[in-house]
Amino acid sequence: MSDRATVVLALSAAAGALASRPLPLGIALALVAAALAVRRPLVLCLGVALATSALGARAWAGLHPPAAGPWSGTATLVDDPERVSGALRVVVRIGGKRVEAWARGRAARAVDPRLAGERLELAGRLQEVPPGLRRRLAPRHVAARLSVERVGDWAPGDPVSRLANGLRRTLSAGTASLPDDRRALFAGFVLGDDRQQSAEITDDFRASGLAHLLVVSGQNVAFVLALVAPVLGRLGLRSRFAVGLAVLVLFGFLTRWEPSVLRAEAMAALTLLATTIGRPASSLRVLALAVSGLLLVDPLLVRSVGFLLSVGACVGIALLAAPLTRALPGPRPLAGALAVTLAAQAGVVPVLVPVFGRVPVATVPANLLAAPAAGPLTAWAMTVGLPAGVVGGAVAAALHLPTGLLLAWVATVARVAASAPLGRLGALHMAALGAGLLATRLLRRDRGWAVAAAGAAVAVLAAVPALAPGPVDGTEVAPGARLWRRGGAAVLVVDGTRSAVTLLEGLHDAHVRQLDVVVVARPGPGAAAAVQPLRRRVPIRLVLVPAGTDDADATVPEPDTSFAVGGLAIHVEAVRPRLRVAVGRAEASAPPAAPRSPPR
Repeated sequence: MSDRATVVLALSAAAGALASRPLPLGIALALVAAALAVRRPLVLCLGVALATSALGARAWAGLHPPAAGPWSGTATLVDDPERVSGALRVVVRIGGKRVEAWARGRAARAVDPRLAGERLELAGRLQEVPPGLRRRLAPRHVAARLSVERVGDWAPGDPVSRLANGLRRTLSAGTASLPDDRRALFAGFVLGDDRQQSAEITDDFRASGLAHLLVVSGQNVAFVLALVAPVLGRLGLRSRFAVGLAVLVLFGFLTRWEPSVLRAEAMAALTLLATTIGRPASSLRVLALAVSGLLLVDPLLVRSVGFLLSVGACVGIALLAAPLTRALPGPRPLAGALAVTLAAQAGVVPVLVPVFGRVPVATVPANLLAAPAAGPLTAWAMTVGLPAGVVGGAVAAALHLPTGLLLAWVATVARVAASAPLGRLGALHMAALGAGLLATRLLRRDRGWAVAAAGAAVAVLAAVPALAPGPVDGTEVAPGARLWRRGGAAVLVVDGTRSAVTLLEGLHDAHVRQLDVVVVARPGPGAAAAVQPLRRRVPIRLVLVPAGTDDADATVPEPDTSFAVGGLAIHVEAVRPRLRVAVGRAEASAPPAAPRSPPR
């Protein structure tokens, strides 16, 4: 098959997986076998589309939940426990079904130290997945939810899981000398583990377009293979292939088989195979075959945003990196780095814009500054990570000095880029940029300067709202959080929001640089915890909380009082059991707000 035929094959597999119709699987597989025998690419594409459709339907049918009600028994952890909104979430396997387990209090503390592959005795109540979450959880094959009430004994998993978990714990122990935020970034760069990252770090890397650095990619897989290259080089071709596959499997267990890991490992395995049989293949061909094979194994991957982003970035680099390098002006190393960044971003735009709405303009400069450090950081951290974890102490601290410096640089780039008022590109911006580039190609003018000019023009258009934000009245910037802005003043009412990351992202989209008043409407730790990262990221003049809230830096207002902030008026209706306020346009006679929080 030609490279183009393999691309059509991958698209056929994706189309079939998206359709997921209950077709006869036997007929589809017979068609695939016949196409391979007579070497008919179009027939093979049709057969693969029918096969992924039939297999996708079976995968959806397999998501029916086990019997609802009380349950107790032994469950195997599929992934690592993660803190979410004051609770602990982990996917477990129960009787061949994947179940999303939620634990709180004592049960959460018992589950927290465990890792994927280990087994736990659990007791709780099974229930169906809410209809609104079924499609979001489908790529992970989650069929039900379990509310954990009691946790019993635990046991190690299979030998491969024990080895992988031992390596993870050793790598983590070696970073004891690093600050907490740097340790969280280390886990992201090396293992793709984002569980310990604060809301501020998550927001910085997303808003700067650097979040892809904190997931495992082909670069991580390449470094792993490079580390074992001296051993592989001493083996014969078949032994080299077998040992290489074993290393990839262990690395998959180590990084928890995330969608981006599956894509990278499938491509690496195919590259090893092509080298072994003496038939080198282009990156586009390897990618297309990897996607086709993965969708045949797991058709639900086609609905995973992480998988689509990983594939899209690879497609962009494979198709556009070389032409952009030739077209861009300037020194070749800089042009090459910029071309790879632009190509990867172009590849993920078809996923980013429909799913997340916008692409940050800061992505290009942030990647140009961070990418040169990201490669050495990953390579060094993976090289010294295990020795540092084994030896510990002052030796580990010395080994990780370069790690800490490189992490600090990347984190600084992310922070500065996220705070820069550069705006974000939406669908209209991307359409305008595409039209400009197409016109440049048709007119055959200097493409390099045209690319730069078109990009700069679109960036300026995207930044205009950030430089001059207009008035808004009660706009929902995050679920349970509404923003009012008028006359240079901004008021945020937080009522039910529990995700600090979502709140920070919403304020980025609204181009909020500072807040005059933040109203925490509900008592309890939930909404208050979501506001804490906001306090550390955005200047806030006054925080209002309900009566009885334990917060020395906030104010409990008097009920039935009013005050003005810029062009906005705030009327306090009640302070218990929750804080209720009405926000509207200020009248000329409204009293102004105090510049600082008054004593409680």
